[in-house]
Amino acid sequence: MKCEELVRYLDELLASARFKDYCPNGLQVEGAADVRRIVAGVTANQALIDVAIEEGADTVLVHHGWFWRGEDSRVIGFRKARLQALLRHDINLVAYHLPLDGQAELGNNARLAALFDWRIEGRFGEQEIGFFGEAMRPQSLSALSSEVSAALHRPPLVIGDGNRRIERVAWCSGGGQSYFEQAALLGVDAFLSGEISEHSVHLARETGVAYIAAGHHATERLGIRALAEHLAKNLELECRFVDIDNPV
Repeated sequence: MKCEELVRYLDELLASARFKDYCPNGLQVEGAADVRRIVAGVTANQALIDVAIEEGADTVLVHHGWFWRGEDSRVIGFRKARLQALLRHDINLVAYHLPLDGQAELGNNARLAALFDWRIEGRFGEQEIGFFGEAMRPQSLSALSSEVSAALHRPPLVIGDGNRRIERVAWCSGGGQSYFEQAALLGVDAFLSGEISEHSVHLARETGVAYIAAGHHATERLGIRALAEHLAKNLELECRFVDIDNPV
């Protein structure tokens, strides 16, 4: 499959044109024209690139790519090392950020809903990245926290009364803590995201809405893994998800 064909397919699947993002979505670094073997991961770090090189991949597909708005644009230090490794081995770098958060079936937030059996009722927040809905298996906050820990392989930071019954939930993967106040206004019992800010603790205590900070990396493994599986099944490409551990 040609790289340009793959990018067109992904652009359409993830509706990338509708998002205003903080980085370019799609092809970020051009490598081989033909795509046969893809290594997918959460972030385009050196460790993931090294795996791609070892496995003879022609494409790296990630959620967190490069060229973020406001960052240092000089190609020096670790940026030089990463880019040099891709170019030397003719490897494409393809990245989708917000489009992979918001995709209705394969996206991070859709996969969180499927994982925890939450029925999606709607979306909220900037560009409708946040999701909210009903917990199909209502349980205490403590029980939900234990389930989150087991499913995401990371103990979450939880703010709230462990005995509180959780029936309605809002969530936004990764760095979605800025959506917490909007989530609280939806009348939910709990909000789950990857990260938490200092002021979010006070808001949780004062509104009574529990906050579950389950890890940025942990909440965003789901979408890129689902996308890799989708490509392997539907495009008959060799596409493997590689989890480079990150405790954040």
